[in-house]
Amino acid sequence: MGFFVFCYLISLFLSHLLSPAMSAPTEIELLMQIKASLDPQSRFLTSWEPKSNPCGGFFEGIACNEEGFVANISLQGKGLSGQIPAAVGGLKRLTGLYLHFNALNGEIPKEIAALSELSDLYLNVNNLSGEIPAQIGNMTNLQVLQLCYNKLTGSIPTQLGSLERLSVLSLQYNHLTGAIPASLGDLGLLTRLDVSFNGLFGSIPVKLANAPMLQVLDIRNNSLSGNVPSALKRLNEGFQYNNNPELCGVGFSDLETCRVSDGLNFSRPEPFKPNGALPNDIRESANRPSDCNGSPCSTSKRPQFGMIFGAIGLFVVFAVSGLIVFSLYRRRKQKIGSAFDTSDGRLSTDQAKEAYRKSASPPINLEYSNGWDPLAICRNGNGFSQEVLDGFMFNLEDVERATQCFSEGNLLGKSNFSTTYKGILRDGSVVAIKSITKTSCKSEEVDFLKGLKILTSLKHENLVRLRGFCCSKGRGECFLIYDYVPNGNLLQYLDVKPGTGKVLEWPTRIAIINGIAKGIGYLHGHKGSKPALVHQNISADKVLIDKRHNPLLSDSGLHKLLADDVVFSTLKVSAAMGYLAPEYTSTGRLTEKSDVYAFGIIILQILSGKRDVTQLILQAAESNRVEEVVDANLDKGFSESEAVKLCKLALLCTHESPFHRPTIGSVIQELSSISVTFQP
Repeated sequence: MGFFVFCYLISLFLSHLLSPAMSAPTEIELLMQIKASLDPQSRFLTSWEPKSNPCGGFFEGIACNEEGFVANISLQGKGLSGQIPAAVGGLKRLTGLYLHFNALNGEIPKEIAALSELSDLYLNVNNLSGEIPAQIGNMTNLQVLQLCYNKLTGSIPTQLGSLERLSVLSLQYNHLTGAIPASLGDLGLLTRLDVSFNGLFGSIPVKLANAPMLQVLDIRNNSLSGNVPSALKRLNEGFQYNNNPELCGVGFSDLETCRVSDGLNFSRPEPFKPNGALPNDIRESANRPSDCNGSPCSTSKRPQFGMIFGAIGLFVVFAVSGLIVFSLYRRRKQKIGSAFDTSDGRLSTDQAKEAYRKSASPPINLEYSNGWDPLAICRNGNGFSQEVLDGFMFNLEDVERATQCFSEGNLLGKSNFSTTYKGILRDGSVVAIKSITKTSCKSEEVDFLKGLKILTSLKHENLVRLRGFCCSKGRGECFLIYDYVPNGNLLQYLDVKPGTGKVLEWPTRIAIINGIAKGIGYLHGHKGSKPALVHQNISADKVLIDKRHNPLLSDSGLHKLLADDVVFSTLKVSAAMGYLAPEYTSTGRLTEKSDVYAFGIIILQILSGKRDVTQLILQAAESNRVEEVVDANLDKGFSESEAVKLCKLALLCTHESPFHRPTIGSVIQELSSISVTFQP
């Protein structure tokens, strides 16, 4: 009897021990929980269905690894307005989470720290609130942490100093307070740290200034004080510190030389320092016993009343004088600071720029550093011909006039590195103006200029024409001025319903495919037209459609201007959308054959009229079942023989091995043999 009782108890124990594992939700269950929380009204994630395979190409924004686990969620700019659920922490194989440029609210769940393989976390430009979870410091593989443009409060967790692989930390435009943790100086791979436009106080940690890989440190518009470590001089214009009136230091423009008292600020608590790190006078007073009123008690003999009153009198005189001077100084600064008061306490990029313009002080002294001036090399006669300078260079006044001072009504779109506005030039022509911040550009001005020179050399009927550029030394921004293309991008002609006026006819689809191929051929130097250039980021949203339905490739050569980490982030988006060639994961290189791969995906998108090229479409193309491939909206209005040839070409372009893919020259030749015989 006792033996059976023992066995029964053991079975109960084991069932209790194993039940959590047995009941752990599957990835599809986790994804449905995530959908319900991110998109509570089910307006945007309609492709996420509980009976579908998330790794079968049916789930928008989902990419899986070779083992069939969800590895990437890319839902940036989808209009999501819910909250980030704790369920996201259950996707253990996730390496990239991109939820930026949405309207998500609520707190960042601490369960997100369970994503031990995550390398990229993009939650920027949302309405997230609460504190940054300290548990994020346990995410040992994290390389990029983007939390900027939210409503986060509290202090920066010191635990972030444990993220040994972190290279980019962006926390700007929040409501963070407290000190900058010295532990961030332990991050040996940290290259960019942006904590600007918060409420941080205290000093700049010397350890952070000595971080070996640091290239950009932006601390503008905080309440930091004390001596600026001299080690930050090495960053040159990568160190931005304006609007911290209590900073001082030697060798920094706009900073006064520190006085003895500048290191202490008695009106604000100092950041925590370990034992023995406090100045002697503060450490001694801190160790004295206190009376019931909290005032320190003296252990020495009571001094003479005359000496006390004399000291008090001198103190009052100096204090009143100091307050008057300080009040005048602060009043002058508050003319600047008052421009940043908004109803929700958070500024969008454009609202901030509008505030700078309304400020009583010149914007050049308010926000941006003064030293970045790549075009100074141009003006000295190096790099650009006078013809190029005369034909392409715009001034900042032209850009501001064209966009009506970057009016929100002219905003065309945003990415994680740029903002694009519609504008009208003085001659009445309509343009699209792409604004790129200096910190997103190549750090070496010579490399930046080489990239700019390449962009000005690109001229083809199937590329968006670059009208000019403007590099603002004062604003720390580069503006690229392109022709405005009125009919949107190819993405808008996919997944459309009949009767919307956007269903492309068969001859138009063939013409678009031909035009894209010719544009790529020009970039690749087909027929020896120019030195070869790999586009690197071909996708449906990079193909613009003009009034005559002529396709124009955008962003050609743009990667030549951008910092490596910015380029890398755009590639991850391409991978999530299916455009990135498979060999990139093993070689880390992008070649002409990777452009051909992306072009093959676009052929299938144009044929099917679908944004997502699913396994079903690929299988139908391989079996020559073109009626299952071609867009049902055409209703038999297509040439079957032409469709068969295009399917074969698309499959060849998307071959797993780059050695089996054709060159773009061969593709153009093959397309020329496809004569459009069908007449709708």
